[in-house]
Amino acid sequence: MTRLLLLGGTTEASRLAQHLADCGMDAVFSYAGRTAHPVAQPLPTRIGGFGGVDGLVDYLAHERISHVIDATHPFAAGMSRNAIRACVQAGVPLLGYERAPWRAKEGDLWTHVPDMDAACRALPDRGARVFLAIGKQQLAGFATKPENHYLLRLVDAPEGALPLPDAEAVIARGPFGVEDDLELLRRHRITHVVAKNAGGVGAEAKLIAARRLGLPVIMVDRPVLPAHEVRDTVEGVMGWLKKHHAVPADTVPRGV
Repeated sequence: MTRLLLLGGTTEASRLAQHLADCGMDAVFSYAGRTAHPVAQPLPTRIGGFGGVDGLVDYLAHERISHVIDATHPFAAGMSRNAIRACVQAGVPLLGYERAPWRAKEGDLWTHVPDMDAACRALPDRGARVFLAIGKQQLAGFATKPENHYLLRLVDAPEGALPLPDAEAVIARGPFGVEDDLELLRRHRITHVVAKNAGGVGAEAKLIAARRLGLPVIMVDRPVLPAHEVRDTVEGVMGWLKKHHAVPADTVPRGV
């Protein structure tokens, strides 16, 4: 019996979930539980962690999972590393479904850095107005440069005070258009953008806006994961599943 575990949280994961549902696949969608109101999925859904590698190994066995697809955010490295280790231990095939990273284009003013500490060091010591397009998990390090102003854009309102002395948050859920981000950067008089190289189209608008405005972007490169198979399209995922005998070669979505 084939039963898939889809580790999600990205636009691509939602797109794949719809395709799997349309194909009548037996699959479970898993959210990490980082947002208060996650997007509804067309598959049975679980929310929360597994309890590390051992917990995930137990889950795979208990739920009779035959294949795992890791479509988490490219910077959810802890979950991805746990999934790789757990699948090796359990003997369950795993595929990473990753959007291709962004590449600088003509007119971009990017500085590549390996991690968030390096991103903070790359900022001016004072006087910058910084759009921190990095979520809410790694903000505290930027408090080492308190004489800058920081703008955040978050899906959920912060539960307490932000860990930065001079910061404000805009609460909104993407994807965002280029005109929206141009207006945001102009209205807040942004001078620098800090972004994770998440790739895809849903969050690219801020980079296009920064290019048009001639703003420098500090681009945090993706964390390095252990070697594993990766695809970057739904078609590629379905081809991998067919190769691993998880779906018949002639599988098509219902209604097609």
